[in-house]
Amino acid sequence: MTAGWREIGDRVFVRRHRELDLNCGLVVGDGGCLVVDTRSHLGEGRALAEAVRAVTPHPWTVVNTHAHFDHCFGNAAFRPADIWGHRQCAEELEATGEQQRASVVTGLREDGDPAAELVATAPIDPPDRLVDDLAVLDVGGRTVTLRHLGRGHTGADLVVAVDDVLFAGDLVEDGAPPAMEDAYPLEWAVTTTALLELVRGPVVPGHGGVVDAAFVTAQRDELALLARWLADPATDPPFDERTREIARSRL
Repeated sequence: MTAGWREIGDRVFVRRHRELDLNCGLVVGDGGCLVVDTRSHLGEGRALAEAVRAVTPHPWTVVNTHAHFDHCFGNAAFRPADIWGHRQCAEELEATGEQQRASVVTGLREDGDPAAELVATAPIDPPDRLVDDLAVLDVGGRTVTLRHLGRGHTGADLVVAVDDVLFAGDLVEDGAPPAMEDAYPLEWAVTTTALLELVRGPVVPGHGGVVDAAFVTAQRDELALLARWLADPATDPPFDERTREIARSRL
């Protein structure tokens, strides 16, 4: 692996980070490349940019899969490049960025984590190339499709498809229950069903190992059970009690 990248398709790479078990992606074309998500602060964004340069010298474009700090607070490291995101992703980041920062910094300081100060000073730099439902990018002669399939992990999730590889952001998550803090638990399974229709090969979740259609199907079915439980708590509840309580609070 070069600079921590793993090639999972033709010039399509994933970089899995120890911090938050977060995945970032890289698509390399002829004369251009696309970076998927930018990590939690400017230092991590710069480290990711250096890792990209270990693979390709080509100019980059960036896409944010959603507006959570761990996927976009590193954006400024890639400017002045275009940064793509859902229209509501930009709005959410403008509206909630400082609140996210304060919450994360408090937790990091309580843990004695020196990253607290790096998050505290991270520029909040929303996407400026905005997607409603669909955008098709030319990345050095390669077609990359950005789609908003519906509400799920947030109200503004984008999935990124190139060849048979799908970057799902936090619509899919390996190693932990799907995070519900600003999710749409009654709609998430429906959105994941739409995502499954696009799966042709590897699926890169926002966190954890690369998965396949069977994994996504199983997670979709659990989300459907959660939605059914929210409608009728007498049914057998999926996931842990904390996830259920957070999901209930979203209704």
